[in-house]
Amino acid sequence: MLDFAAETGIEKERNQPRRYLWTDAFAVCNFLELYRRSLDENWMELAKRLVNQVHHVLGRHRPDGEKKGWISGLREEKGELHPTRGGLRIGKRLPERAPDEPPDEHLEWERDGQYYHYLTKWMHALHAMARVTGDATYLRWGMEMAQAVHAAFRYPATVEGAQSLHWKMSIDLTRTLVRSAGQHDPVDGFTAYSELQSAAKYFAAEDLPDLSSEIAELSVMSRGLHLTTDDTLGVGGLLCDAAWLEHLASKGDLRDTRLLQEVLQAALTSIDGIGRSFLTIAPRYRLPFRELGLSIGLRGVRRLAGLVEEYPDAVDPEVLDGLRRCLSDYNGFLPLADKIEIFWIAEMKRRTANWKEHREVNSVMLATSLVPDQFLKAG
Repeated sequence: MLDFAAETGIEKERNQPRRYLWTDAFAVCNFLELYRRSLDENWMELAKRLVNQVHHVLGRHRPDGEKKGWISGLREEKGELHPTRGGLRIGKRLPERAPDEPPDEHLEWERDGQYYHYLTKWMHALHAMARVTGDATYLRWGMEMAQAVHAAFRYPATVEGAQSLHWKMSIDLTRTLVRSAGQHDPVDGFTAYSELQSAAKYFAAEDLPDLSSEIAELSVMSRGLHLTTDDTLGVGGLLCDAAWLEHLASKGDLRDTRLLQEVLQAALTSIDGIGRSFLTIAPRYRLPFRELGLSIGLRGVRRLAGLVEEYPDAVDPEVLDGLRRCLSDYNGFLPLADKIEIFWIAEMKRRTANWKEHREVNSVMLATSLVPDQFLKAG
């Protein structure tokens, strides 16, 4: 994490620090966990500096673009107070696709814009900052971002008016760049917004935004989704959602725990389908951060099972037995986390090309898997 801080410009201010929203969300939680373990204020300082940089780099238009200032359109002084009100850029290498430019499916992966599932990860990081520091400002920023991006990404997907979420929007949230919906985005959104809303109870005097209507809409969007996937990162994301949902349930802030069971069962079916064969594939054909997403999720399963046993009354009685059986079925897959970590630690030490190609995200997510406590908490 110190290498990451130095390489991307967190440790020492520089003109153009290198910020990428997905990686930075995990990094904030890592710095907070290292602070918790050591009580060394340097880790807390790195977390605060990273949040500040993300907002001032990704909350503003690209240096190579025609537009300047906050992507929300707010004036400088007000933008400083509400840096997330326009969402946050991804941080991709290339500028976003111009309005008159035809779509290019392959090039789009390298273009800037806003991803919904990256934004929900940053909401989670801001919640972690509020929880550890006791400063409601971070929570406000997360909730303001939730309101802004929900309004922009939501769209009527059917003639009957059923809502869904666009996968990618323009930097200023005025144009849709990729219309198809992310497979797990409604669940990610429901979980992240519920987490923020739950935390707001502990800052009752702060007059924070209310996300009730957004949560209600995402609850409807999350029903009946096809959640199974053959992507290790996607499975890991489902398991993280499950861990956060159980945290919310244990605090009495998840009324319908059927979604928790659906998410866990879908992840289990997915892991069973993927199997362990990916471990035998040549390293050059594997992506470390995707597999590390799975190991992070698996780290949450054991603590999730502990919460279910500690707070059985928090789970719908009709769901409880099935949830216990499902968690028991995970036992044979839990050792995968160790195998993934050990393999990629060796590749990192050997400095293989496959590791170095995405070194920053690989390193940060490996650190999260090794010290996952702050990332896997939702309260």
